[in-house]
Amino acid sequence: MKKRKLGKSPLYVSEIGLGCMSLGTYPQKAEKIIHAALDAGINYFDTADLYDYGENEKIVGQALKSVRDEVIIATKVGNRWNNDKNGWFWDASKSYIKEAVKQSLNRLGTDYIDLYQLHGGTIEDPIDEVIEAFEELQLEGVIGYYGISSIRPTVIKEYAERSQITSVMMQYSILDRRPEEEVFPLVHSHGMNIVARGPLAKGLLSNALLNKASDSVKETGYLHYSYEELLKLLPQLKEKIATNREMTAASLQFVLAQPVVASCVVGASSVEQLKENVAALNQPQLSEEELNFIKSITSSAGYSQHRLQ
Repeated sequence: MKKRKLGKSPLYVSEIGLGCMSLGTYPQKAEKIIHAALDAGINYFDTADLYDYGENEKIVGQALKSVRDEVIIATKVGNRWNNDKNGWFWDASKSYIKEAVKQSLNRLGTDYIDLYQLHGGTIEDPIDEVIEAFEELQLEGVIGYYGISSIRPTVIKEYAERSQITSVMMQYSILDRRPEEEVFPLVHSHGMNIVARGPLAKGLLSNALLNKASDSVKETGYLHYSYEELLKLLPQLKEKIATNREMTAASLQFVLAQPVVASCVVGASSVEQLKENVAALNQPQLSEEELNFIKSITSSAGYSQHRLQ
């Protein structure tokens, strides 16, 4: 599998990364998916201390233990569980970040994290303090590089201009082109890259299309698309771009066609689903005409929300 350089770091990440949140809490099943990912050439694995109360990090760390030096492990910090674990709250303090990383290292069974990401962020955060925490961890060799997982343009701008972040993880897909006009140029101008999540839009852009539509999508639509609009749009897309390739492949290829994207992170709850995602790279690439068609019938409206916080 091809790899792309991540920002100004020396890290090269696989074009498809494994989003580990959907692995579940059964280690044996999760390890089969992770090992299938390794066999397919995936070297980028994304988890977070929030997932399954930290159990996800434990499972990922154990499954990758024998190949630790050959893979890139990314995890996240900032969402802090309540003591009774019935919810979480945001904590971007330096003291919490430096304590939380120790817990993540312990769960992952490693002495370093390749990419440590702030799991959100608001404009009211003590941003200089957050940056200081990450840079101290970097100097200590506890983390290799750091980034932010956010869709808030104002927050991303602050970190881009004031820190040495190497990447921004954010949602991007055919149905969510919001980052294109504002965030992509900002990221590119600072020598960073996007790690794209949600490329299949909750399954709406997979081979299943509207069969994957949840009750909530049927009631309120997806982002700025009503369900009625999706009923018209998705068949149009399929007819034009999924004749000589699967819809899942077209959707992932669209994301990877953007030069600023380093890796497209996709979840998988089964080995079969993982193989379907990886197969996208071996199918015919989208032509310039097809890319232009996608852009002509979908919206690139930017972020009207997610700006002040």
